[in-house]
Amino acid sequence: MSKVVFGVDVGGTTVKLGCFDTEGQLLDKWEIPTRTEDKGVNIIGDIAGSILVKLAKDDIDKKDVVGIGIGVPGPVKSDGTVIVAVNLGWKDINVNTELEELTGIKVKTSNDANVAALGEMWRGGGQGYSNVVAVTLGTGVGGGIIVDGKIVNGATGAGGEIGHIHLEDNETEACGCKGHGCLEQYASATGVVRLAKKKLADSSKDSVLREGEVTAKDVWDAVKAGDELAIEVANIYGEYLGKGLAAVADVVNPEIFVIGGGVSKAGRVVIEYMEPYFDKYVFPGAKGAKFALAKLGNDAGIYGAAFLVLDK
Repeated sequence: MSKVVFGVDVGGTTVKLGCFDTEGQLLDKWEIPTRTEDKGVNIIGDIAGSILVKLAKDDIDKKDVVGIGIGVPGPVKSDGTVIVAVNLGWKDINVNTELEELTGIKVKTSNDANVAALGEMWRGGGQGYSNVVAVTLGTGVGGGIIVDGKIVNGATGAGGEIGHIHLEDNETEACGCKGHGCLEQYASATGVVRLAKKKLADSSKDSVLREGEVTAKDVWDAVKAGDELAIEVANIYGEYLGKGLAAVADVVNPEIFVIGGGVSKAGRVVIEYMEPYFDKYVFPGAKGAKFALAKLGNDAGIYGAAFLVLDK
């Protein structure tokens, strides 16, 4: 039988698993619940059990499994130790060692945002490039930085935390990281809603956004419809995001930014409002970066986790 590799994306609610061939073709994918009770003590065993059931069901010999790659929501050391994963209840757990003992298969572990970035580089919006920054604009702002085809993990696995670039000195509300004025507070889905509510309070202009509870989708739909107040919000949003990504470009000089997450579902309009500000603030030598929308959606994590194992 041809060789296969497993990619695993551990989330706070579900664990996504995928079985791939070594060329990156997705052969099968499925999910299991993430059992976070008792400090997540059952999660690794559940993953092992699910993979072993798959091997038995499809009559796959362990010698034909190249390895298991895993993305975890938290900083991960190079040896596979998860320093802390709050959503899972984990602290100082070596995923590589524990899962290898249960399956007899080689394991590689990394941060979930970094793994998703690898997926987009390998088979998604960043395909064909080796210097990529993947940006996830969701409830928060996540990032994965790839330089010369290699993920930037950092000394403690916290590389790529672009959502916590400091942008605003006068911010009174705290970010989830306990800091103030982080990019995440303005460029996330919750951030754009926050900007919209502030603009609605400060302006007397008519706007469709005054009708009911505002969501990030409402804001971008209103922008596309030509709503003046929503367009003002989009410009404020674009300046924050453009300034933040310019800071990233000044440091790692990527060929391409791949924009994913819930906010990216609005389409290229997000990029259109951000790009002029990126060009305004970026160092001249780092100009020219391309911007693309992510292509793999919720599967980016399993693709990237598989690539972790296949990457030599």
